[in-house]
Amino acid sequence: MHQLAKEEKPTLFQAIAFGFKASCFRTRRSLQNLGGGLERFPRVSVDDRSPVIAESRSLLYSSGSRAEFALQSGKVHNLRIAARYLNGIQVDADKVFSFWKHLPRPGRWRGFSKGRELREGCIIPSVGGGLCQLSNALYDCALKADLEIVERHGHSRVLPDSMAEQGRDATLFWNYVDLRFRFRLRFQIEVILGRGELVVRFRGDKGEFPPASQRTGGDSRDLISESNVPAGDPVESCETCGVTSCFRHPETLGLPETSLTAWLVDAYWPEYDLYLTGNSREGDWLFTPISGRNYRWNRDGFSRVLQFPRLAMNRSIASRRLAQQGAARQRALLEFDRKLANGYATRIPASALHLVVSQNLLPFLWRSGALGGRTFDVLMTRLPLTHLEDTLDRAARRWPESETLSDFRADPELLKDETDALAEADHWITPHSGIAEIAGDRAIKLDWEIPRPSGGGEAGARLLFPASTLGRKGAWELRSIGLPLTLTGPVIESPDFWSGVEVERRDFSLEGVAVAVLPAWVENQPRRLLEAVAAGIPVIATDACGLGGVDGVTVVEAGNTEMLEAAIDRFAGVK
Repeated sequence: MHQLAKEEKPTLFQAIAFGFKASCFRTRRSLQNLGGGLERFPRVSVDDRSPVIAESRSLLYSSGSRAEFALQSGKVHNLRIAARYLNGIQVDADKVFSFWKHLPRPGRWRGFSKGRELREGCIIPSVGGGLCQLSNALYDCALKADLEIVERHGHSRVLPDSMAEQGRDATLFWNYVDLRFRFRLRFQIEVILGRGELVVRFRGDKGEFPPASQRTGGDSRDLISESNVPAGDPVESCETCGVTSCFRHPETLGLPETSLTAWLVDAYWPEYDLYLTGNSREGDWLFTPISGRNYRWNRDGFSRVLQFPRLAMNRSIASRRLAQQGAARQRALLEFDRKLANGYATRIPASALHLVVSQNLLPFLWRSGALGGRTFDVLMTRLPLTHLEDTLDRAARRWPESETLSDFRADPELLKDETDALAEADHWITPHSGIAEIAGDRAIKLDWEIPRPSGGGEAGARLLFPASTLGRKGAWELRSIGLPLTLTGPVIESPDFWSGVEVERRDFSLEGVAVAVLPAWVENQPRRLLEAVAAGIPVIATDACGLGGVDGVTVVEAGNTEMLEAAIDRFAGVK
């Protein structure tokens, strides 16, 4: 053990003195930067097709110790925030990239947490600590791409098995200890927090990069400013130093020693509420929009419940004003999902290493970087967007006269974000048999919650269509058959859609119903069909309704009117 750490415990006075000196250096650097000509480069979407000219990979977690958990999870949280600022930056030719020009001062007000910082030979908790892992990776890529290093500083001590042992580290301290480099060609920086590792890439046109012997700047390693002390001097951390009475020690600061799961939910599903109740642990956090009829999540056992009533209220008020169908409605609902997801993202604690996320929030959480360096499961609330739009495209080709089957398609970037996020998810959690089939071995298949029988009255001879008159609900298929129907939803396709078909319109009721039929192309929550099942009424539904394996349900193929009519004919007396 490093004896100095035991004999000369760091004091609060020393920390104050260090802060004063640092403020002087910061002031001087700020004045220097006024005339330094540094630019803040724009962030643009990373083009995956652009060639990689340099790449650096490093592990996010280097220790499983409980004593080090808070510092390491805090470090990863800080990297997650920093990646939002740096990922996608396009550096112009012959311009100097400055780390601190693009990342603001790390502070709690910007969401930064206490992480690992190497200061005066000791690893200590510090807000924004751990960003050096990112600067190390940037510097490593700069060396591999043979960029000109304008400014670089080494760490005060060399950690075992670190980049410093190879002379490829770059320490940071806002704002006067910076990392700066440039190149005569334009390139883009990509920063990803993947499964357990930090990945940094420089992308550019490889055809434009000359051989190393012809590049400007010579050997960039000649420009390194070495300030490391010998590697043989061991480095103390809160895990190893044994000085638990230090004012910086995690126990003194009350930092967490174990991880938790954050449940990021939205509209209430009884199946997911049961899953949450059975799988949440003491200490977990629950994120929910607001208490109310649509958000009846079980809150028992959670150490903290965060609600976002203003966002939920705005969505509720606006949704009532929107049309029942159409592109404007879908765009508005997606915008509310984005706002709620971003509200959640800013409050997720650093110690939440696993998330359970409602699917409608998933692409926006992915885009925000909140899922980086974490594992996560998804509560599936619909088909994946790519499958959903393919299904609607098939339905539109089958019924080109419908105006509702092709009135909206999501932005391609949103589709990509959800597709990428779903590919990284550990599990897709769903009661929907069709979605579970798509997920394959990653599916956690739940049982549908069959409601209590609601006293539907005596069975009769009516054919019930328990949905709005929409193309995606199978209205065109039922109209083509022409049998008498009982309708319980609004007619949205066109006012005269059912012209020539005998229809009865009423509020939802199972009285007098012989068969409930829903030949839908898309159906996320077949609640009305489940009520029919509970009442013992036969159900005919497409595979898109997700009721495969439920007793009392006859499954037919979406869009197959012959199969649908044959299934209806098996129930004698329907009229």
